[in-house]
Amino acid sequence: MSSQSHSASWRLTGFALSAVGAMLFAIKGVLIKLIYAYQVDTTALLAVRMALSLPVFLAVGIVEWRRRPVDRRPNAKSIGLAALVGILGYHLSSWLDFEGLQTLEAQTERLILFTYPFMVLLFGRLLFRHRMRAHALAGAGLSYAGLILMFGADPARLTPAMLGGAALVLCAAAFFALYQLFARELILRCGPALFTAIAMSTASTTLIAQYLLAQGIAIPPAPLPAWSLMAALALFSTVVPTFMMSAGTARIGAQGTAIISTVSPLVTIVLAILILGEPFGWPEAAGTALVVGGVGLFTLIESRRPRA
Repeated sequence: MSSQSHSASWRLTGFALSAVGAMLFAIKGVLIKLIYAYQVDTTALLAVRMALSLPVFLAVGIVEWRRRPVDRRPNAKSIGLAALVGILGYHLSSWLDFEGLQTLEAQTERLILFTYPFMVLLFGRLLFRHRMRAHALAGAGLSYAGLILMFGADPARLTPAMLGGAALVLCAAAFFALYQLFARELILRCGPALFTAIAMSTASTTLIAQYLLAQGIAIPPAPLPAWSLMAALALFSTVVPTFMMSAGTARIGAQGTAIISTVSPLVTIVLAILILGEPFGWPEAAGTALVVGGVGLFTLIESRRPRA
């Protein structure tokens, strides 16, 4: 096989990995809504999800640590910062997101979370004086106009419960944006796989500890179907897509992965309609078009910008 064919195959595999990973992440909200139907609370659900995922992340972390030469291992400060950033992105953000889904539709939750790249830019401007570009402001304007349209055109979304859920998910998006901003330098220090293992293992530990403090040493009461769904959430919407997206990014780059990820809200919407019976009328269609269009416009222009 020629080097050109090998390169094309390598990138094609990257696109496939990123696409499947994004689709698996997209089913998260639908699975959570199905689990909530069995009266499982947020803290218990997150504890089970992370307890089932933790052995995999620990194993990856140990393997990555051992395969590195001693002089290339991150120092204690970098490990500590990676752990703190993990709590920010995978404990606080996840808890707010899951709690918001108690009252918010899965498709609306996915669209709100999907706007986090604009928050990355906002926090970058506020904290590090990064430049805000016109196409980013235009994309943000389109996306948030779409969300406002969805809520404003449907009185059913203007209830305190729905607005409260939206506020929680918006806060989750903000925390995840901070995670993305702070993680960049730490990923360079630790490497993607080791950083992910440290961040996810720490968040798993703190979420399990939160459950133990709240409920004591007890297995969360849930019927077998709920446990099956929680296992699917841990495996197919946490562990597998995390590593698929990382592998895809290694082949096609972060911008390529971001472009592929625009399929994520569309997958969530289709599944929410088919499985959960969520409504989808003109407000949802127009709002989705604006949100996905805004993020897609920003991502596409960013991908074409020359890098220093």
